[in-house]
Amino acid sequence: MCIGIPMQVVERRGESALCVYRGELHQIDMMLVGEQPQGTWLLVFLDAAREVMSSEKAQQITDALEAMRLAMQGETDLDHLFADLVDREPKLPEFLRT
Repeated sequence: MCIGIPMQVVERRGESALCVYRGELHQIDMMLVGEQPQGTWLLVFLDAAREVMSSEKAQQITDALEAMRLAMQGETDLDHLFADLVDREPKLPEFLRT
């Protein structure tokens, strides 16, 4: 299984870029998304950028990954990491509604 990690471009380097995730720098292949300016958020799989995304989407993914890390350590107070889901009713997709 491969998990996409949100990373932010720090420095362009031709067909690659120096990106940061949780304070660590990574050299990322940019061939699938093209050259991107500093500050751009990317979804990265196996050191290759696969998608350009908004900072909001990057934060949601980062929060979900943090929740998974905490859950694996036995933590159960995770609601703060899913603020967009707390206190709302789940909605069925349009094609499942009668």
